[in-house]
Amino acid sequence: MKHLHTLFAVFMLISGAAKAQNIEKEAPPGFDVVQPNIAHGKIDTITYDSKTVGTKRRALVYTPPGYSKSKKYPVLYLLHGIGGDEKEWLKGGQPQVILDNLYAQKKVQPMIVVLPNGRAMKDDRPVGNVFDSVKVQAFATFEKDLLNDLIPYVEKKYPVRKERENRAIAGLSMGGGQSLNFGLGNLNKFAWVGGFSSAPNTKKPEVLVANPEEAKKKLKLLWISCGDNDGLITFSKRTHDYLFTNNVPHVYYVEPGGHDFKVWKNGLYMFSQFLFKPVNTASLPKYSVLGSPASTNIRSAKYPQILPDNRVIFRIKAPKAQKVQIDLGKKYDLVKQADGFWEATTDSISEGFHYYSLLIDGIALADPASETFYGMGRMASGIEIPFRGGDYYALKEVPHGEVRMKRYFSPVTNSWRRFYLYTPAGYDVNTSEKYPVLYILHGGGEDERGWATQGKTDLILDNLIAGKKAKPMLVVMLDGNMGMSGFNENAFRIFENELKQVVIPEVDKNYRTLPDAKNRALAGLSMGGLQTLHAGMRNTQLFNYLGVFSSGWFSNQPALSNPQYEFIQNNMATINNNLKLLWVAMGGKEDIAYNNCKEMLAKFDQMKVKYTYSEYPGGHTWPVWRNNLYNFAPLLFK
Repeated sequence: MKHLHTLFAVFMLISGAAKAQNIEKEAPPGFDVVQPNIAHGKIDTITYDSKTVGTKRRALVYTPPGYSKSKKYPVLYLLHGIGGDEKEWLKGGQPQVILDNLYAQKKVQPMIVVLPNGRAMKDDRPVGNVFDSVKVQAFATFEKDLLNDLIPYVEKKYPVRKERENRAIAGLSMGGGQSLNFGLGNLNKFAWVGGFSSAPNTKKPEVLVANPEEAKKKLKLLWISCGDNDGLITFSKRTHDYLFTNNVPHVYYVEPGGHDFKVWKNGLYMFSQFLFKPVNTASLPKYSVLGSPASTNIRSAKYPQILPDNRVIFRIKAPKAQKVQIDLGKKYDLVKQADGFWEATTDSISEGFHYYSLLIDGIALADPASETFYGMGRMASGIEIPFRGGDYYALKEVPHGEVRMKRYFSPVTNSWRRFYLYTPAGYDVNTSEKYPVLYILHGGGEDERGWATQGKTDLILDNLIAGKKAKPMLVVMLDGNMGMSGFNENAFRIFENELKQVVIPEVDKNYRTLPDAKNRALAGLSMGGLQTLHAGMRNTQLFNYLGVFSSGWFSNQPALSNPQYEFIQNNMATINNNLKLLWVAMGGKEDIAYNNCKEMLAKFDQMKVKYTYSEYPGGHTWPVWRNNLYNFAPLLFK
């Protein structure tokens, strides 16, 4: 008996996994074709008194196959677009055919569907200029007509369930905007809300969902869909972005297509199958056919695309290639299509910025569809994966500073070099004000561009300063690469000389700085963290603040590391007295510098070095270092 129970449990796990892996993502061929040998529902016209408009108004009502007045049904209110009326869905989408076919396959719950005229005015015909302001306003007025006149009429004349959990609203285009506005604005009336290609009448997301916690509790399903070639997709995308940031469960469904019934019929097919059933919110991000182009794509490039669950779709044209791969965390084989394009979808990718490479017949290349970044010791492709905690480096309506590029000649390296410099908002206006300075260093395989581009330093500082969480400051992003000097004590000394003899004087000469130690900080990631440890510890008369991100002296290179500890031990009193802050930050155990850092901190503890330690989940990557800067900058110059 125990053996049978075990077999049953295994079977259930396998079948459950199979179902999870076989999510239907779009309507199959024939979904909208009349099937003569199945039961059919019925469409009727109703007329109801509208006190809102002051006239009698019409709507269509679909009752399902096997409709009986002795049963009670949930209701879907299905709205048309700006150029239509109550018959637009009937003429262009034939929802009764789609639903009949779904009923025959037992894919939808029995429901009544009401197709109203969403233009709530006495002459509600779609004639003349449908964009006239009076007619547009009538679409907003329909909210009162719907809530106060139509719904009460339907609930009086039809055997329907009256609880909000048994009432849904959805629509296309202008009706999609109405559905989102009315549904999300009346969560005491609707638990199921869908917008197909929602139009510009859609309210801003912070107005639509002013209380995300309430929406999470009351919504059974929120569906937002659009065609990828629809010029109105930005309205759906901004709503999705807000919902994603605020962790409100929803489907964001992008499919091939424009602003037409091909998209809307598929939207109805997909949406209706969720209604009035238990919903697994964890599976909602998996439904989209297409993703959104990555923000790191070059202009107009559709791929790579990021799906709602952070999987990435790649599509590369290489008709003569024998093998194409993408190296993003691991290598993925692309599959060649008949048109010469190669396609693949990755696993879910973690938050933030990642380098990646395109490999064609074994040769690593930058993806021509992506912006390139100097990293991994060469120009490489990069992709930005959105995540809910990324608000601190989001582009917002706050005063913005500038990132400037300064060329200078270095007698230390006998070459022309450059640094990038962030100036806070108002720098060129408040010409008498002087600023503290943070000097910040990149890691190995990168250069001065790292913090300016991959690191999003300007946006992080803009948002911190605007929120009064950090003091206005200059940030100098310099090049830590010292040519052919290698990785040894001599290379660290050359960098120290470059910093002290050239960069700091250049900055103090050309920009309005507060040129003393209490107004100067030095920080860096990985290799830049080692440079910070070396130059910073030796020059606490220049820097009162040090930040070390994902770094630590190498335990397996005692010839390099031991002299550093000896210097610290011999100068302990000076270091502890001069430094206001030694801030050491790490990623998680997957960070390749984790063990080195822990061993270094153990030595610091033995020597009684004063430091503050911070840890942020993640590897040896930019998402960790952005967060390090975000948490380090507010501690400075206090």
